[in-house]
Amino acid sequence: MLVEPPRDRLAGIGDEAGADLATQIDAVQRLGWSAIELRTVDGAHLADLDDRHFDAVHRAVRDAGLDVVCLASRIGNWARPITAPFDDDLRELDVLAQRCAALGTRFVRIMSYPNDGLEEPEWRDRVLDRLSRLAARATAHDVVLLHENCAGWAGEDADRMLRLVAEVGGPALRLLFDTGNGIAHGYDSYAVLRRILPHVAHVHVKDAVGTPGSATYVLPGDGRSRVVDCLRLLHAAGYSGALSIEPHLGTRPHEGVVATSAERFVQAGHRLERLLRVAALPPAPADSTATPAT
Repeated sequence: MLVEPPRDRLAGIGDEAGADLATQIDAVQRLGWSAIELRTVDGAHLADLDDRHFDAVHRAVRDAGLDVVCLASRIGNWARPITAPFDDDLRELDVLAQRCAALGTRFVRIMSYPNDGLEEPEWRDRVLDRLSRLAARATAHDVVLLHENCAGWAGEDADRMLRLVAEVGGPALRLLFDTGNGIAHGYDSYAVLRRILPHVAHVHVKDAVGTPGSATYVLPGDGRSRVVDCLRLLHAAGYSGALSIEPHLGTRPHEGVVATSAERFVQAGHRLERLLRVAALPPAPADSTATPAT
């Protein structure tokens, strides 16, 4: 029996398709999806757009009939180590909270601050302090921070992610799981997902081969990230949040690479749909980790 993927929960980070909003919207609509995740428009981060530019973004997304599932911020990310000015993150959260309200989403993606020469205990304490203060501010704004398994103190370690949830905790901090980050950062993403699954409120889908420092991104299912196994685990747990593609096939912000065509983004979306059909079925008895040829 063919199991159709949950199309109303499928989305993509728009600037992975192209820099301008028209390209981003068109790519999502070509997939027949009804949702988008926003990060940058015309090369500018959403929090840096002036009100006039943001109003145009809001109108375009609304007129296209798209829901916005999350705003991907720079808070605590690979470009903002723990020694970076905290005021930058507070200002960004304040702006994005207002824009969340306009766009109809409560989710803001964050990370947990790369180290910058500190001893681990001081790094940890500073991270927990900053995220606690951000979570309190998020509560006041009625938004939810989604910590991604990427850069920062808790980016690669399930125990640290769980400590964030326990110590910062509350309804204002949940976890964002990205299927493909483990290859680039040197850990087993699937093993992490098994540990953090009850706290996952949003999912990014990508895949990769290679090693830390030399990862190559590929279509979902073609790499070593066990994407199908991750999707199957999420399905079995009753995960009902968004699945948002961030394929890094054309756009890779940490490398300063911007997509010149939306074709690979669209291919990644179609591939996700196919993998979701596989993930909804029981695993093959001979090899539960194999991804069927697509």
